[in-house]
Amino acid sequence: MKYLGISEGFHDAAWAVVEDGELKFATHSERYTRIKGDKKLPAGFEINPEEYSIYYEDVELKNRRRAEYGLSDKIAAFKTDTYVGHHEAHMAAAYYTAPFKPDVTVVIDAIGEYDTASIWVEGQKVWSKQYPWSLGLFFSAITKRIGLKPNEDEYITMGMAAFGNPCVDMIGIQDEYLHTGIPLNKWRWERPVDIACSAQMHFEMEVEKIFMEARKYGNKIAYGGGCALNCVANSKILDKLDKLWIFPSPGDAGSALGAILAHTQQRIDYPHTFWGYNIEGELNPNEVVKELLYNKVVGVANGKAEYGPRALGNRSLLADPRHNIKNKVNGIKRRQKFRPFAPAILEESYDDYFVGHANEFMQFVCEAKHDYDSVKHVDGTSRVQIVKDDGSNLRKILECWYEVTGCPMLLNTSLNIKGQPIVNTEHDAQQFEKKYKVKVL
Repeated sequence: MKYLGISEGFHDAAWAVVEDGELKFATHSERYTRIKGDKKLPAGFEINPEEYSIYYEDVELKNRRRAEYGLSDKIAAFKTDTYVGHHEAHMAAAYYTAPFKPDVTVVIDAIGEYDTASIWVEGQKVWSKQYPWSLGLFFSAITKRIGLKPNEDEYITMGMAAFGNPCVDMIGIQDEYLHTGIPLNKWRWERPVDIACSAQMHFEMEVEKIFMEARKYGNKIAYGGGCALNCVANSKILDKLDKLWIFPSPGDAGSALGAILAHTQQRIDYPHTFWGYNIEGELNPNEVVKELLYNKVVGVANGKAEYGPRALGNRSLLADPRHNIKNKVNGIKRRQKFRPFAPAILEESYDDYFVGHANEFMQFVCEAKHDYDSVKHVDGTSRVQIVKDDGSNLRKILECWYEVTGCPMLLNTSLNIKGQPIVNTEHDAQQFEKKYKVKVL
């Protein structure tokens, strides 16, 4: 049986294909349309007759809620064979891809139909919070209030928090109607970094409350929904659990796969995130290292593209962390200078350079024990990507890099410019190299 899952209509449209119990393909619409966060599938997208198609939410129920709260414009669903619930899709993406059998699954996001946070046991919902209460809408409203773009820049808000001091009482704000944002005259005299810091602390506190509720059902937990992208909050809950699996594409794009799994209720193997467009041909790691030694920065576009918001080696911009390279890379990517970068490190070298938990999907922060400031945030932490001995592009590059330099890590960021989608095809890679004067191999 061949299944097609579709997430489309609000933001971060995506589609996924599962055939005979195996994930064959999964991608973001934006990678093809080249419109960041595109809510629509590419023009001309069609469902093949042999595919059984599943939509990621109940649009009729969502439109009912929107009408109840004065949002008159209706959302039209992409026509599919069937649909599942919004939080059900988030739950299934996390629960059925976990490398262990979770006792309980937690979903926290902005909003689907009515639910904004939910807890599931064996695929059944046992607890929920509903709109207008919403941690996701709260964090997006804060993002907008401090001058950033909601549904896109929340991770910048999280990063800004490290520069501020908690000075704003956020208690109860997530209970308010935040679809229109927070008035600019609220906290008029407070610095944006202090607002971000206060919001991040409040967010962490509320997430911990939900996980305390979830632990009543077990201590091996799967986690999904867009709020699961907050790696600082993730690190705060980790030590309180026996096991934690966070689906690497926990936002709405990941619900394209989640819709399929909610329908089939079958577990699948999910060892990596490389499920998208395939740039064929063998990458020579020696060429990558040669370019790094010469120019300190190089792009890599090879193999299947990552499914999820983070580039993990197949569509990456790599840089030499031994040098003061942060400003140069931020300049290339047109990002704010304060923004931190993540290191990718050989798994066997991790303990020599960091303290705390990290994994291969860049989902947690840990304390740095090294002096490479280019991959360290102002608070001394790093969002580390552990690179296992798995034969991946990045593993081969790191092994070659370590052999030549004695340094087991590289700065790894996504191969894109701020506000633009990650490079997808050979053409995208050629255009990036031509326009931004960075060699892409």
